Amino acid sequence: MQQGVARSTDLAVAQSIQPALSLLEKTPFLLETMLRDLPEDLLRWKPAAERWSIGEVLGHLADMEMVYADRTRRIVTEDTPTLQKYDAAGTVVVGDYVRGSAAENLAFFIKTRRSTVILLRSIPAESGEREATHSDLGNITLHQMLSEWASHDLGHLRQIAELYRARAFHPYAGPFQKYSNPKP
Repeated sequence: MQQGVARSTDLAVAQSIQPALSLLEKTPFLLETMLRDLPEDLLRWKPAAERWSIGEVLGHLADMEMVYADRTRRIVTEDTPTLQKYDAAGTVVVGDYVRGSAAENLAFFIKTRRSTVILLRSIPAESGEREATHSDLGNITLHQMLSEWASHDLGHLRQIAELYRARAFHPYAGPFQKYSNPKP
């Protein structure tokens, strides 16, 4: 019986929204720290026509913030809401994120994320078990969606770091270039 109690407790900890919330709360600080004082030409640089610049990644993060925040509100306030698949092809075309400067996109993202964090902090940690029906994925929990959201943040933090690295440092590393291969 003791083992069953431990597994039940482990599941409750695993379903907690706290780990994802912790990362989601840190992302604005990480971005501000990494991008503070970068020149505009670096923020607008694209490694290829079909790839995003740092500024465009920030625009994407700002847009996705609205999607994730709305889904979170719905999962918390509605009984098993139906969530539509995010149609990146229908709503986001590479280049659509050219609007606004990187600083404007970052400021919008930070403002929106801070509001979202206030919402998330008001939700009991055990709310991770609340469910929604996703049009493509079927039944999902709040915990699963927040885990994907945190993963999404980390993926774009990495993308931004690779863009920064590939443009600002790698070309000037001389013989040390052989030790790294940025993939922006």
